[in-house]
Amino acid sequence: MNTGKAQNNRQIKKIKPLGIEAESFRIIESELGPEKREKFSSEEFALVRRCIHATGDFSFADTIRFSRDAIAAGLAAIRAGKNILVDVNMAAGGISTGLLTKFGGRVICRIGEPDTVMRAKEEEKTRSEVAMERAINDNIGIVAIGNAPTALLKVMELREKGLFSPDLVIGVPVGFVNAAESKEILSAQPYAFMTALGRKGGTPVAVAAVNALLRLA
Repeated sequence: MNTGKAQNNRQIKKIKPLGIEAESFRIIESELGPEKREKFSSEEFALVRRCIHATGDFSFADTIRFSRDAIAAGLAAIRAGKNILVDVNMAAGGISTGLLTKFGGRVICRIGEPDTVMRAKEEEKTRSEVAMERAINDNIGIVAIGNAPTALLKVMELREKGLFSPDLVIGVPVGFVNAAESKEILSAQPYAFMTALGRKGGTPVAVAAVNALLRLA
């Protein structure tokens, strides 16, 4: 038992707190290799790397897709002081508001508001759908969806109808019902987007992408 403990202790790296993230990024870049890194621009890779860092899942290097203007659109929205709309409170709690508020923007999440709950019941919609509808006049620059495919589908519907025009849609909902399908639809849109094809995704991915953009901005 003592021998095993000694072996385990030798495998643990002693890194100063401020160096942990840098070392994590180094490991990610090393394990991905240049071939996968070079599929992305340096700014796109900053988002991919942070998504992998948030999840420990290297498959995002294969599934993440960007429109050609995604990064530029996201950075412009942040620098213009526009707001970020998210689908769940967990995402609102994870985004670096300290960085966002420096530009004048704020994070908006309407999922739990009484008006959202009431309308969802009356109109027999999900709260996620109603939350997106209620935010169309909130000066939204970036929509970041990691949980609810219904929210992503609603955003695309509103945009198609000309009722909503966020600068960038980050659509990475996770799950088995309409998650992969909604992201496939997003990947074919003519406007700025980031998505991750397939069933994988989640709020940590959406938050990681937004925080990477905030750091780039």
